[in-house]
Amino acid sequence: MLKIDGITAFVAVAEAGSISEAARRLRLSKSVVSERLSEMEKALGATLLHRTTRKLTLTEDGAAFLERATRIAHEVREAAADLAERRGTLTGPLRIAAPVTFGRKHLGPALYPFLADHPGIELTLDLDDRRVDAASEGYDAIIRHGLIADSRLVAWTLARSRRLLVAAPDYLSRYGRPASLADLENHRGIFYANRGVADWRFQGPDGAVIIRGKLAFGVNNGDVMHDAAIAGLGIALLPTFIAGPAIKEGRLVEIDVGCRPEAEFIFMAHPEGRNPSAKLRAIADHLRKAFGDPPYWDREG
Repeated sequence: MLKIDGITAFVAVAEAGSISEAARRLRLSKSVVSERLSEMEKALGATLLHRTTRKLTLTEDGAAFLERATRIAHEVREAAADLAERRGTLTGPLRIAAPVTFGRKHLGPALYPFLADHPGIELTLDLDDRRVDAASEGYDAIIRHGLIADSRLVAWTLARSRRLLVAAPDYLSRYGRPASLADLENHRGIFYANRGVADWRFQGPDGAVIIRGKLAFGVNNGDVMHDAAIAGLGIALLPTFIAGPAIKEGRLVEIDVGCRPEAEFIFMAHPEGRNPSAKLRAIADHLRKAFGDPPYWDREG
């Protein structure tokens, strides 16, 4: 007889790629997860996973079983949460990924009061600046800054994001202050490495304008970009939720080149085909109110 906890363990292992990571996500010991997998394989009369010392892969039977198992595990989890929500309680596990800098500076502080008001929610927040695959890595949702390019995601806007070209006063005194888009091409740039290209994108009267500066420093974290700009390494295009305080303090100077950067947003996105839970919708609504329109980081001072 198949047990739900065995199906849940199998799905978690398939998504995580290892028993140890699945155990961490499920908050169980490795031995318990392994035992549940073995019991389910015995009940099915089939081997679902190839186990070696280096990696874990799905067998042909495992790959065939995974799609339905994933759906079953998700439906059972959501059914239990729906029953609680019918009683007016938001409850159950949620797993969300978000960028490090935004998560530390703004997302975390916005979430704390919501979680205190809804202690039944078991939220795991993974802060990571890489481009997370929400569907294959088992996330209920991801929060991102920019544009959502993954067609498998359904995106909800949480807040607008205004970006500014900035540099340290010391850098501008040494290299001059650009006054046009053409001037930027001769300047050293600090670029977000996860985008894969060293350029700045602006919204011109006839569409997008792309300017390629000289790469001075590339890094995949907004805090480090901010610090590198303050250190005078070059010009950076940063959102105001990162650069705002340093601009007010005079450690960074806004640069006007006569053209606005392309508009971006703070998004929450969930995998297409999944019915988002009431608790996920409630978190999204709370974050919209907490950030405001325009967002509070553009209104302070």
